[in-house]
Amino acid sequence: MFKSGKSVKSGKKFSERIMQLFGMGIENESFYDNMEDVFIEADMGARFSLEIIEEVKRKAKENRLKSKEDLLALIVQVISAALLSARLEPNDSGLNCFLFLGVNGVGKTTSIAKYAHWLKSRGWGDKTVLAAGDTFRAAASEQLVLHGTRLGIRTVSQGSGADPAAVIFDALESALARQDKVVLADTAGRLHNKVHLVKELEKIDKIVRAKIGPQGNYKKILVIDATTGQNGLQQAQVFHEAVGVDGVILTKFDSTAKGGIVLSICRNVGLPIMFLGHGETYADLSPFDADEFARNLIDRELS
Repeated sequence: MFKSGKSVKSGKKFSERIMQLFGMGIENESFYDNMEDVFIEADMGARFSLEIIEEVKRKAKENRLKSKEDLLALIVQVISAALLSARLEPNDSGLNCFLFLGVNGVGKTTSIAKYAHWLKSRGWGDKTVLAAGDTFRAAASEQLVLHGTRLGIRTVSQGSGADPAAVIFDALESALARQDKVVLADTAGRLHNKVHLVKELEKIDKIVRAKIGPQGNYKKILVIDATTGQNGLQQAQVFHEAVGVDGVILTKFDSTAKGGIVLSICRNVGLPIMFLGHGETYADLSPFDADEFARNLIDRELS
């Protein structure tokens, strides 16, 4: 049984910890304080957690909510309203170039493959080309080529050590010549050398803008590992400040208690979430839905 004045153990899933709070009673003066602790430990951030709790308390009082069900519905409503979502879909008006950003190890290359699979399932497979622009990491190019082979999607690659901008330039040139519609471009993630990374991404950015023209659809997608917590928020801030980001794919989002990072990214950086990656297969990539996410966060973990 939950005892008043003690926070829920952080090892439990977020949804379990929220449910456990109701054991102490909604009228208990420590109820909201403990809920704020749960939110903070789930990586929502101290200031944002306080704002959410204050809004829940205010609306619960205004509406004279007494039952667990009503309060849970209110929490879901408040969280959903704080989330930002966006679609990542190609269009037929011109060439689409989606540039994938992120530090090494977040699952960026795998996310590109998953998104390519998602496009293929919607009829874009024979119009898509992969660009192996992460030439800094030895196995990255080979990994993307392998994914492309498995998916039946063409990959443009020059191997380890090549100029990333040149690889992406070739992919864009090739796509235009073959009348392809979508270029999914990988990039290096050397955040420890920020100056070099920013210069490299700025060079790529200029090339993409010049090649796709005014009719093109160009998006920069940041891939973040959900298990990294507040470090993921810092990555979002650095990349967005450096080159501008249009949206986020959150990887490794399964039975983690760290789902609050989604709200931190939306609230503190102003970036929408586009997809959640939550498994090992190509099909384990789901378009982000704010209402569904909020319900799952409170009622049960995504599976």
